Amino acid sequence: MSDPIAFVLPGDPESRTGGYIYDKRVVEGLRGLGRDVTLHRLADGFPFPDPAAVAEAAAVLRALPDGTLTVVDGLAFSVLPEVVATEAGRLRLVALIHHPLALENGLSGAQRRALETNERWALAAARRVVVTSPGTARDLQQGYGVEAGRIGVVLPGTDPTPPAQGSGEAAPVMLAVATLTPRKGYLDLVAALSRLAGLPWRLDCAGSLERDAPHAAAVQAAVRHAGLTDRIRLIGEIDEPTLLRHYDRADLFVLPSHHEGYGMALAEASARGLPIVSTTGGAIPETVPAGAGLLVPPGDIDALTEALRRVLTDPAARLAMREAGLAARARLPGWPAQAAAFARELDRVV
Repeated sequence: MSDPIAFVLPGDPESRTGGYIYDKRVVEGLRGLGRDVTLHRLADGFPFPDPAAVAEAAAVLRALPDGTLTVVDGLAFSVLPEVVATEAGRLRLVALIHHPLALENGLSGAQRRALETNERWALAAARRVVVTSPGTARDLQQGYGVEAGRIGVVLPGTDPTPPAQGSGEAAPVMLAVATLTPRKGYLDLVAALSRLAGLPWRLDCAGSLERDAPHAAAVQAAVRHAGLTDRIRLIGEIDEPTLLRHYDRADLFVLPSHHEGYGMALAEASARGLPIVSTTGGAIPETVPAGAGLLVPPGDIDALTEALRRVLTDPAARLAMREAGLAARARLPGWPAQAAAFARELDRVV
């Protein structure tokens, strides 16, 4: 008989971001394996919780019985060092880290230092740390002093999917899937595309406009300033069936993130044979199969412009990337296998 599992995460568990989708699919998979999983939702506002949210999180953990196997999403775990340190001797705490929070863009120096300090302190209280890529495992070992023996890597799964059919339009349709936050590189993308206005193309951007409303407004202003409002659509957060239709009708996928702990949208795009333009930020080079895309240094708008120019103007290059992505998709793990891998990591917690 397996031990009950308390799964703790902040905000709305139905949010359409990579981290929340990972959490949801893992919980579903664990339950499918017969594990007793109870979901505990914390307040919104993480990773910058107010005192009331911190007090509520402390109460949630304090209410769990002694010895409970407790998985806490890093969006909360990493900013609750005092809370998790208090409970570390009583609960079997597992931190689920998608990427170090201090690697977000758009932070002040003080915010970055505070996040790094708190995350290092909090991670010391975890009996095990589960990460979503080898790259994040290296980040935690090298930058946060987490011993390799305490870290387990469980990649996201990918659902079986047919190859994308494409738009069928003369102008290639590009797709970007990411919340509009500074780390995702949308301003870099608009700047690069403004230089390619003489080429035929259209871009659809699927991702929340509310999570970082000021940055979303800055991206919208940049699109207007570049005169591209009729070619770049910011369609906001959409449900899964609608998103799958966008993948199917796209010709290219672009995500110029400054850092990714894995990049689930990139894996999804590659599995559909979409040629990819992205960056070398974080785990992206490990996620995008060799030959399936063009990767440029994060924040290098000149390099991003030339990579986009190539995929937009070279059909042979797009075909080669498509074939590379489709050839590699058999190696992508499915969600049932990854839920089982996550269960094995939990079973290692003494």
